[in-house]
Amino acid sequence: MNIWLLQVFETPIHHFETRQAKKPKNSADHLDIFVECEVHSADVSILITSLKRVAEDVKTSREDKVPWFPRKIQDLDKCHHLITKSDPSLDHAHPGHTDLEYKKRRAFFADLAFNYRAGDPLPCVEYTAQEVATWREVYRKLSSLYPTHACTQYLDAFQQLEKYCGYQEDNIPQLQDVSRFLKERTGFQLRPAAGLLSARDFLASLAFRVFQSTQYIRHFSSPMHSPEPDCCHELLGHVPMLADKEFAQFSQDIGLASLGSSEAEIEKLATLYWFTVEFGLCKQNGSIKAYGAGLLSSYGELMYALSNKPEYKPFDPEVTAVHPYQDQAFQPVYFIAENLEDAKARLR
Repeated sequence: MNIWLLQVFETPIHHFETRQAKKPKNSADHLDIFVECEVHSADVSILITSLKRVAEDVKTSREDKVPWFPRKIQDLDKCHHLITKSDPSLDHAHPGHTDLEYKKRRAFFADLAFNYRAGDPLPCVEYTAQEVATWREVYRKLSSLYPTHACTQYLDAFQQLEKYCGYQEDNIPQLQDVSRFLKERTGFQLRPAAGLLSARDFLASLAFRVFQSTQYIRHFSSPMHSPEPDCCHELLGHVPMLADKEFAQFSQDIGLASLGSSEAEIEKLATLYWFTVEFGLCKQNGSIKAYGAGLLSSYGELMYALSNKPEYKPFDPEVTAVHPYQDQAFQPVYFIAENLEDAKARLR
């Protein structure tokens, strides 16, 4: 076989081996040649045709390449790819786009996240008076809604977080304290994130019961809305639910399903995550309650979601995973689970 054929197609060769042919036809010089290589799908048939002109009995087997995925928790150090569409330096509509001090502060938080490695102590941050004031406004307004709008799992965990992790109006909790709390209850732990991660990287972390959490806070000019995840969203939206064992397992199940998945499968899993972990509703004691972090960290949408304005649909993973979602306004449709146990069972 002429090796130049593979060179013509710029084919990376991973393995090349020759063996004495099992059934030599003409002489003992006949060899079986085994080649493992990567070929673009559009070039496969042309390459095979070309090989058949210079070699006898060409056989092929196809092995679809599985996308890289982390195999151990240390591999999450590589899962830091950001979606920058809402970054304050790039998004002209971001409340902090023209605020140089805010962008400088965001760069500080990004450095903390990018320099973090699995096993390091979680960064402890000294928040500014302005950042604490923003937190206070968000915390005060949202906590007034929780008793009537949040599910019981959330309320139970929130009470514990106030008791053990410094959840209060005048204090932004530290990731180290919160991570320790979660680890004891459900095995989840936190690691710092620089911003909105790619769906593949974020979901892969959940497979290891690791939640990638931002530490920066939204711009002070827009305390009730953030175009990207921030510590209000993570600490008030996600953390309380991650302290619930059923919900923690539900989150990990989505993460495990994402490992090695195709882009199309990742898109479905991300959509499923959106309508459950971010914007999910469930039935409790004859009422509809919120368990989604996007709702529990947004005063306006939490009010809207439990009003008579949106459309409700029963949670069905196959339907939910392909339903269009809205990331620039309130959701027109929310999916309601009978309960968290049922949602977990349906997912599996």
